[in-house]
Amino acid sequence: MPKKPQTRILELRKLLDEANYAYYVDADPLMADSRYDKLLRELVELEQANPACFDPASPSQRVGGEPIAGFESVVHIVPMQSIDNTYTLSDLHTWHERMCDFLGNPPVCTCDPKIDGVAISLRYVNGLLVQAVTRGDGERGDDVTAQAKCVRSIPLRLRGNNVPEVLEVRGEIFMPNESFEKINKQREAEGEQQFANARNATAGTLKSLDPKTVAQRGLAFLCHGRGEVVWDNEPLEWHEFVAAVRTLGIPFSDEIVICQNAKQVTAAVENFEKRKDGLGFGIDGMVIRLDSFASQKKLGATAKSPRWCIAFKYPAQQEKTVLKHVEWQVGKNGTLTPRATMSPILLAGTTVQHATLHNIDEIHRKDIRVGDTVVVEKAGEIIPQVISSVEGERDGSQKKINPPTNCPVCNGPVEKEGPKLYCVNPECPAQFREKVKWFAGRDQMDIDGLGDKVVDQLIDAGLVHHFADLYQLTSEDLLPLEGFADTSAVALVAAIAESKTRGLARVLSAVGIRLIGRTTARTITSVYRDLESLQQASVDDFIALHDFGEITAETLHKAIHSKQGVELFNKLRDEGVELSQLQIAREDSAFTNKTMVITGSLQHWERKALTIELEQRGAKVTGSVSKNTDVVIAGDKAGSKLKKAQELGVEVWDEEQLAASLALK
Repeated sequence: MPKKPQTRILELRKLLDEANYAYYVDADPLMADSRYDKLLRELVELEQANPACFDPASPSQRVGGEPIAGFESVVHIVPMQSIDNTYTLSDLHTWHERMCDFLGNPPVCTCDPKIDGVAISLRYVNGLLVQAVTRGDGERGDDVTAQAKCVRSIPLRLRGNNVPEVLEVRGEIFMPNESFEKINKQREAEGEQQFANARNATAGTLKSLDPKTVAQRGLAFLCHGRGEVVWDNEPLEWHEFVAAVRTLGIPFSDEIVICQNAKQVTAAVENFEKRKDGLGFGIDGMVIRLDSFASQKKLGATAKSPRWCIAFKYPAQQEKTVLKHVEWQVGKNGTLTPRATMSPILLAGTTVQHATLHNIDEIHRKDIRVGDTVVVEKAGEIIPQVISSVEGERDGSQKKINPPTNCPVCNGPVEKEGPKLYCVNPECPAQFREKVKWFAGRDQMDIDGLGDKVVDQLIDAGLVHHFADLYQLTSEDLLPLEGFADTSAVALVAAIAESKTRGLARVLSAVGIRLIGRTTARTITSVYRDLESLQQASVDDFIALHDFGEITAETLHKAIHSKQGVELFNKLRDEGVELSQLQIAREDSAFTNKTMVITGSLQHWERKALTIELEQRGAKVTGSVSKNTDVVIAGDKAGSKLKKAQELGVEVWDEEQLAASLALK
């Protein structure tokens, strides 16, 4: 007899959860990936047909849901500090001696690999994953829960019956070498720019607003620390904590070593160096920490780092190869970056054929030439870079590397600023896709429904070649695209049309002029209220603006007067986009020309909405506290920014005072 859907759903969930635990914690796979994928597809289909069986911790959540609107900033209850580094065994011994002197006896330490990934904090409440937050600035990070749920090695529900009331673990999300190489081969075959390294690929993946992208990238997770813990009979030492939490389904490295003295610490560090390249993912050192939580608490931390642990960084491996040619890659902000193509070499466990040359000034300083034998190393064990040329092996055939005078993608003009080269054509195709996504964003033109996935579809379908093309789209254009029906197509066309009224400041920050962000655009339009007056201003006029420097002034002037810039604004005007600035109707003395900082968790305001409200009243909202700050608005769990404000004597408002000030007008 066929099983009831509910019974089969529970059975599949158990099978898939056991498979994840076996693969990522026990390192003893229960089934092939193909069988796992088949069972997961069956589960997804059954759950879709039986919505009453929904479970937020179901393995089906790993396939990724609908794209999210944006990332919410979240305060870390326990700050995520960085770890101090050391590069020699002598310095490591000095640190260990300092621990001995402070504690009065040789402390037990643990050593485990320092994974080169993206730091993440996972919060479980009564066994259920409720939040995943990036490190950010250590005090607050981005909520990436939807993305983290798509990483198979992160349990959505803890195992067993003795789960903590609250368990916050810290670790690294990373991209295994195999996944990284597979993705780059696929991108190369599709004509897309390859990722420079696995860490950047991981960071970019987690920043995708579409969780399905994360599900497809093969990311992994390993735990290396803890945050807030509410747990009866919590272990008193790190190695005991690891053993206990591992039984709950949280994966840790198998390379953790317990050391009783400095000699054993040295041995652990030296022995691991011989094995690290065979782990299959990026390692940039080894972390040595005091095992006892009581000792950790006794040692405490500096403003930046805990005193009770240190990271030993291994010297980067170097190899020689031949530089065959250099190509210039164009980033989304127009930066031209030189990329070396070399004869393939094996470096730190992976085959390397490409490396960064940083910029043209570095190339000339090192006198690197095409055809040179060059020395290549992996910085941080993951990023290949050309260190130097070997002049003694030149035979006269080598050629000097000259900077391009025109963009290799659009043939537009290239300008040099400091050591960097920039394509100054705002319509450069290499930059355009990412710029459209930026243009549509919430803090720019705020076009509801025009997310990254839709932008990709519009450009791939040849419907959008210019910002102005967005305003010519019809619902009939959208209906053939994936995910669109009559209602959603009409809604997006209406949202695009509605964005025409945002005003000149939003347009200036939206079109991607380098160095011109939202705050700078508001400064510009506080003096130049329409495009015509802006175009009549000189570089010196711009330099006179508040917080404007010569480089920003020259960049703005060139952008609005270039052939492409004039065409850009003319096309937007022809489509009815408002290129004047609406007067700030609610400007009042409590906020006008005040520099304000928002910190902590606010109960009654969403941060971005409050920022817009304050700016509409004439304030300038910044992210850091200085002597020029007028007011700090402090919510719950405000951290170092509040402390700095108090030290500087800056006025501090709580939510009650904020509400009273907003109500004055």
